[in-house]
Amino acid sequence: MEVNDAMVENLANLARLQFSDAEKEIISNDLQRMIAFVDKLNELDTTGVPPLLHMTDNFNVLREDEVKGSISRAEGLKNAPGTDGVFFKVPKVIRKEG
Repeated sequence: MEVNDAMVENLANLARLQFSDAEKEIISNDLQRMIAFVDKLNELDTTGVPPLLHMTDNFNVLREDEVKGSISRAEGLKNAPGTDGVFFKVPKVIRKEG
């Protein structure tokens, strides 16, 4: 696969990025090197090798759910910098323009 300027432009557009001409040249070279690496992997004979589905033989290594106590609302709000007694108070972050 050949990496050309149109491919780099298309990838930049899809990623919503803008690059200078020098950056496009670097990206083009990097992409060509990555494709060459993957092509090198295609040279391996993988007949008879089953696909790897999981990295280990472990299956569903999860902890059991345990019911634990929780803190009260008063304890949760105790160290809050601002509260109205029921909720945390935080600074307004959305501004209306217009």
